[in-house]
Amino acid sequence: MILKNGFVLDKSFRFVKTDLVVDGDKIVHVGNCDCDTDVLDCTGKYIIPGLVDIHTHGCGGADACDATKEAMDIMSETQGKAGITSFCATSMTVPEEQLNRIFKTIGDYMKGKQKGAHVIGINMEGPFFNMKKKGAQRGDCLLNPDVDFFRKLNKKSGNAVKLVDLAPELDGSIEFIKAVKDEVTVSIGHTATDYKIAMDAIHAGASHVTHLYNAMDGFTHRAPGLVGAAADTNVTTELISDGIHIDPTVVRATFKLMNDRVVLISDSMSACGMPNGEYELGGQKVFVKDKKATLEDGTIAGSSTNLFDCMRKAVEFGIPLETAVKAASFNPAKAIGMEKKIGVLDVNRDADIVVMDKDLVIEKIIIKGEVQ
Repeated sequence: MILKNGFVLDKSFRFVKTDLVVDGDKIVHVGNCDCDTDVLDCTGKYIIPGLVDIHTHGCGGADACDATKEAMDIMSETQGKAGITSFCATSMTVPEEQLNRIFKTIGDYMKGKQKGAHVIGINMEGPFFNMKKKGAQRGDCLLNPDVDFFRKLNKKSGNAVKLVDLAPELDGSIEFIKAVKDEVTVSIGHTATDYKIAMDAIHAGASHVTHLYNAMDGFTHRAPGLVGAAADTNVTTELISDGIHIDPTVVRATFKLMNDRVVLISDSMSACGMPNGEYELGGQKVFVKDKKATLEDGTIAGSSTNLFDCMRKAVEFGIPLETAVKAASFNPAKAIGMEKKIGVLDVNRDADIVVMDKDLVIEKIIIKGEVQ
């Protein structure tokens, strides 16, 4: 298949008017091509890599914590139809036996044929969090970081965990980071850490920050905290650009501050793509109204916006399109060590492609070489 005459976002993340050639499930050529078979005319269209959401709990009325194949099918299909071609199914802080079911279900699901977007791993969000910053996580299931606990769950999933999140001020955190940093990306989140402890964690091997600004202390002129530590180092930083979690001014400032290290995520829960109403996240009731998801006490509980819409919002807030797409495709792939496979339109990468018009409306979605 040849995608002809479109504006291809190339490996340098610049739009170039050229062709893109797909053979099977791989991209085999980026450049002008004289072939005229299996042509998809993309004149005047943007051609971008499929988006990669490394922090999503659910969508379409389903949640990873449902721990069923049916729920994973719904998530895969719903994400795929929205231009998200790969995602990490994200867990919550729930009882250990439920985590065992969740991790086994996701690990098994990854071995089979998926309905749309590909599940590329697990984001283990919890239970190693600070009670003061638990957000929508269950306080009765929180634990201090435990290497054996993590490795047992990772083994249950077939070593599918790509991210493990923790609060570095908890007992055993630094030792945990040093022990697992070569097995998984360690992310700092749901934390009351100060700047010094955050820097200690980063020097120990933590390389990522979970939903920057949310569930952590703020960035102030005398207490820079985790945000300041992230700015002073080379860690990647998640950002929920849904227009609810983060003010547009802060979105713009963060892209300036973190430069090329912003990772757009959705943090979506089951209500994503669904109408207003009552839903569930990690065993807790969530109420959704006009895209805002909250617990009964008003705590924000994930989002009901998918990653593609978060990327569009970032552009609406003033982020250049090329930068926003990279933050939603290549940067997340790189954060979990998968940039050689997904997240960029280049030779030998998976043929995960989105064709959209100048208004950023999706016209075609290709996942592993198959038009959806």
